[in-house]
Amino acid sequence: MDLVASAIADPVRRDILALLQRQRLPAGEIAARFTISRPAVSRHLRVLREAGLVRDELVGRQRFYALDPRGFAELTAWLTRLVTPPAWQQRLDALETEVHRTRRERRRDPASGEENTA
Repeated sequence: MDLVASAIADPVRRDILALLQRQRLPAGEIAARFTISRPAVSRHLRVLREAGLVRDELVGRQRFYALDPRGFAELTAWLTRLVTPPAWQQRLDALETEVHRTRRERRRDPASGEENTA
């Protein structure tokens, strides 16, 4: 997970991932979309490949790169656990909603003298 987080920390690599999200591209075309040198883009692609975020395929004399979503699985699972409230929190939220609904119903019908249990 640390390797993936480190790989996506760089804005150029994030831009490369966004390009590859849409389609598989040859290395030369990826490099042409950036103002940095081709060797620099090649190093970024190597970091992404070693992190498991892209895969490459040699077709003739061209090397094509494609996004490999499996590389994001561990980081995605960790982030999901981090931002998803625990099950008990969801139950407490539901209980709070029910308490507010019951109070509202009781305020609507104070003249009857009876508690509304519906």
